Amino acid sequence: MDTEATIVVENLDKRFKNQSVLKNVNVKFSKGNIYGIIGRNGSGKTILLKCICGFLRPTAGTVSVNNKIVGQDIDFPQKLGFIIETPGFLMNYSGYKNLKYLASIQKNIDDEGIKESMSLVGLDSADKKHVGKYSLGMRQRLGIAQAIMEKPDILILDEPMNGLDKNGVQEMRELFLQMKSEGKLILLTSHNHEDIEVLCDEVYEMEDGILTKKQGAVG
Repeated sequence: MDTEATIVVENLDKRFKNQSVLKNVNVKFSKGNIYGIIGRNGSGKTILLKCICGFLRPTAGTVSVNNKIVGQDIDFPQKLGFIIETPGFLMNYSGYKNLKYLASIQKNIDDEGIKESMSLVGLDSADKKHVGKYSLGMRQRLGIAQAIMEKPDILILDEPMNGLDKNGVQEMRELFLQMKSEGKLILLTSHNHEDIEVLCDEVYEMEDGILTKKQGAVG
C-alpha cells in the first residue's frame, strides 16, 4: 500500500444489478493537491466519490484513506468533508442553526468555528433568514461551509460551484486554493472547464466507468 498517497483506489468495480458503473478504477490522490474529474452525467464520477466517502461499498477492489480500507478498517474516512449532490438542510431553520444542529452530532466544533466557516464562504451567521428562503447560490455556500467547518484534511466536492454567481465562483476558487496551500487534499468534479484549469493540479476523465488521466495535466 502507498504510504505517501492519502487516497488509494485499487481495482475498483461497482455494479448495480447487471449495470457496471465503475470499471477497474486505479488512482492515487495526495495531500496538498487539487484533483479534478470531468465527464458527462452518468459517467460514474459521483459513484466514485460516494465509494471514497464510504456511502457505497465497492463490488470489487478497495478504497484506502490514510492507509485504512473503507468498509473494512473503517466505515467512513476521518477528517473528510464533502458535498455530494444537492446539500440537504432543514428549510425552516437559519443557516447557522442548520450547521449548529449538524455540529452537535460529532461535537468536533464550537460556535466560533461554525461562525468562522460561514464567514469564509461569505455568509452572515447572524442572518435569521430560513434556508428555505435562500437562493440556490446561498444554499451552495452553506453546503461548502458544512463541508469545511470541522477543518477536514480531505474535501470531496461534487460540482461545488453549482448555483454560484461569478463573484461567488471567484471567492470559492480563492478559498479552495488557500486550503490547498494549507496541505489539504481536494477532489472535485466540475462541468466548468475554467474551474478545472484554474484549480486543478491533475485532471482525470471518467467515461462509461473508466477513469483515465488527461494528457497535459500537471504531475
